[in-house]
Order: sequence, then structure tokens, then C-alpha cells
Amino acid sequence: MATDEPIRAAVIGAGYLGRFHAQKWAALPGCRLVAIADPDAARRAAIASELGTEAVGDWRGLIGRVDAVSIATPTPLHHSIARACLDAGIHVLVEKPVTASVEEARDLMRAAAASGRVLQVGHLERFNAAVQAIAGIVTQPRFIESHRLAPFRQRGTDVSVVLDLMIHDIGIVLALVGAPIKKIDSVGISVLSKTEDIANARIEFENGCVANLTASRMSLKKNREIRVFQDNAYLSLDFMNQKGHLVKKSDIIAYGLKLKVGLAKAGEDKVPVHEIPIEKGEPLAIELAHFIESVTAATQPKVGGALGKSALEVAITITEEIRRKQK
Repeated sequence: MATDEPIRAAVIGAGYLGRFHAQKWAALPGCRLVAIADPDAARRAAIASELGTEAVGDWRGLIGRVDAVSIATPTPLHHSIARACLDAGIHVLVEKPVTASVEEARDLMRAAAASGRVLQVGHLERFNAAVQAIAGIVTQPRFIESHRLAPFRQRGTDVSVVLDLMIHDIGIVLALVGAPIKKIDSVGISVLSKTEDIANARIEFENGCVANLTASRMSLKKNREIRVFQDNAYLSLDFMNQKGHLVKKSDIIAYGLKLKVGLAKAGEDKVPVHEIPIEKGEPLAIELAHFIESVTAATQPKVGGALGKSALEVAITITEEIRRKQK
């Protein structure tokens, strides 16, 4: 794709996430935010006024006018809108979960391949600086534990907490482990909504790695952390504050030897905890910039349709098992 002209972009969906997408598009170099589309006149007008762009009631009016879109509508609408955009030659970034079903996700992958257009899925945490910082540190994870907790809010409760929150960590774990899944065991309950508000999943991989994922939207405060254990180290990541710590096995052994020979006393000269260097950044801005890089270079994005489909497939399996146990 030629890079001398700005990429014409639009956001479909003027809700909570759509507003953030529009703000980042408007500030992204080499891009021009053409419009914000939403059937709700008040919502689309508010964002359009804020960013000095056009408000459109029907997203179909964008076809032929834009090169790329962010789709931030309710999940059941993802497939039909994304499919129409891809078929019309528009590059698509669709929020997670990619679609409502695995077959719909496969269909979008086929449509993207047929049209030669980029299909990226909005797994935002994959662009968190904390996650990017451990790319070369995590080599052979043996045990992974994640907690993603949030206070209750009505937004997002049309789907299970697995599809709302846990799917972020599912995507991260699948990328870190890089092995087929052997077994999934999960539990969950609904508290205030009609879908699961708290869920836990234990995922066992063919290479022996085990991941224990917990998600809740019934917490008093937000918490988004992941811990990774491998043969030579232990890593702890705080997604919210973009901080990370590393404890090396070699340092633990050295400290144990010091205690054994009397060169150190318990509590003194503790095992070194190394801070992982993290260059903080705004994940959504980084995600959209990566999307544009993929569009201009005609390359596959870091989080394409395949990873979006795999994360969705695991999330659906977890949710189905929870509901099967409740019968």
C-alpha cells in the first residue's frame, strides 16, 4: 500500500472502547480519521464533535471512503461487519473476542486471505509494554498463574467473564507456551449478572506446562498480574503499572550456598530481585500503530485471525465446561 497518502480510517462503534479507538486514530501520524459510525446519534455526535470528524449513522456508508477500520461494536455484530469490510477491500482491526463463534472466526480468516487485507484482533494486553519486555526472557515456562480482577460494572456482562476479561490472559498464555492444549478444567459462578462473573481455568499443555487463570468482575479493586515459573527463573508482571520483576535460579542457589557456609544469615543479603526494564507506553496507541505498520508493509500482524480464533476457542471451551458442571 502506498505510504505517501494518509491512511483513511474510521471507527465503527461509538461506545466505551470506540471512543478510545477514535482518539488514538485521530492522533496517529500518517492517518486521517474520516468518521465515527454508530446508530446512536448522541454517542456518535459527541465523539465526532470532540475529534473534529464526521458522524455516520450506518457503517455501510464508509465503504469506498476508508482504507482501514476499527470495529468496536457488540461481539455478535463483529462477523457481519468485518466480513463486509474485508470483502470491500478494507483492512480490519476487530476488538476481542474476534467473533461470537469459532466458525465465524475461520470465515473472517478466509475472507482476509482472499482479499489480501490485514485482519488484526484487539488483544490489547499483547501490546502492553510489560508483555513485550519478557519476550526474550520467557523461554520454557513450566507454570503460569494469572489474576485479572475488576469491580463490577454493567458493561460487558452480556458475555461471560471468560470472554470479557480472561480471554486477554488466554491469548498471552497461548503465545508464551506455544504448545497444543492437552486438557482444560474450569469452574465459575454468576453473582450479579446472567453470565459467569467469576471463573478459574486450569490449562494443561502437551509440553507439560500448566496455566492457572482466574478472572473476576466482583473484586473491590483492579488487579492484572501474571507470574511465570520456568527452570531458570521466576517472573512477575503487573500489567496495570507496567512493572516486572525477575528472580534467577542461579541467585537462589548462590544465596543458599552462602547460608550453608555461614557467609550470610537468613534475612540478610537476600536473593536479588531484578527489575525488568520496561519502556512504558499506551497499549492501544501501540496496537493501532502496529496495525498501520502491518497495513503499509503488507505483513501479518502480531495478533492476527489465527491467534484470535485460538483464544476464542479456548474461552468457549472453558465457558461450556463451566455451564456443563452447573447442570
